[in-house]
Amino acid sequence: MFDFEILLQQILNGLVLGSVYAMVALGYTMVYGILQLINFAHGDVLMVGAMVGATVVMLLAPFGLPGPVLLLAAVAAAVPVCVLLSLFVERVAYRPLRNAPRLAPLITAIGVSIVIQTVAMIIWKPNPIVFPDLLPTDPVHVFGALLAPKQILILAVSTSMMAALMLLVNRTRLGRAMRATAENPRIAGLMGVNANLVIAATFAIGAALAAVAGVLVAMNYNIAQFSMGFIPGLKAFTAAVLGGIGNIPGAVLGGLLLGVIESLGAGYIGDLTGGFLGSHYQDIFAFVVLIVVLVFRPSGLMGERVADRA
Repeated sequence: MFDFEILLQQILNGLVLGSVYAMVALGYTMVYGILQLINFAHGDVLMVGAMVGATVVMLLAPFGLPGPVLLLAAVAAAVPVCVLLSLFVERVAYRPLRNAPRLAPLITAIGVSIVIQTVAMIIWKPNPIVFPDLLPTDPVHVFGALLAPKQILILAVSTSMMAALMLLVNRTRLGRAMRATAENPRIAGLMGVNANLVIAATFAIGAALAAVAGVLVAMNYNIAQFSMGFIPGLKAFTAAVLGGIGNIPGAVLGGLLLGVIESLGAGYIGDLTGGFLGSHYQDIFAFVVLIVVLVFRPSGLMGERVADRA
């Protein structure tokens, strides 16, 4: 028998998951829109944000500070670290290869990802770091479904940051410069746009979003580990492709849809298969979606927004 409350619960869980994917997918899609580069190290920026945030919480917890203050401190520490890391990677690894064949930056991005993971493992050790509950744990009832306060916070923060990014891209001078550089970097340069500065700003904005997403993921699952960025990074890339890589609204749509598809798949298909394809196998749904999209609509749901490099 159809149960509306269970359906609503799965959808809400999917929106929480998808909002994190969307925040990370925005970093992929902005960089690709300007450089046509798939930055596979972006998921590891999320991991660094989570590890820095968890470390700050561990250091400050003995002082008896309120949970929300500890969470703000974690974000305040994670964002600049991730921004500096992303700027360093862009300057050292990607900028020298800007005019190289596309395969070279792609392989470099994979190498950078492995290097970041290895350095993180050396700094924080292989064992997971516990991220304690900083918010009340009593669930909130939403039309029969349940949402934890930390899930509500994830939805609120991700929605606010995605809306702020849309305003920045569409309403500010930096946003116009980013769109001009994505359209044609040479012509944008002739019009006085500093392409290097715009590209660095794009990496910094994407890193800030990934840092916040990393802290939110660690808060949601109460754990942070050096390898935690790999699967969310791949799923965020899948979300960007699903919505149309290079298309900012498409990244948001793709992330939300992917989260809902995963949640519904793990919930309902898991029941139909007697648990064989349940929550332990929910990762399969993201990559099935990626294969289907690449086969039937390679440009994504909202179309790939990338200008011809004339």
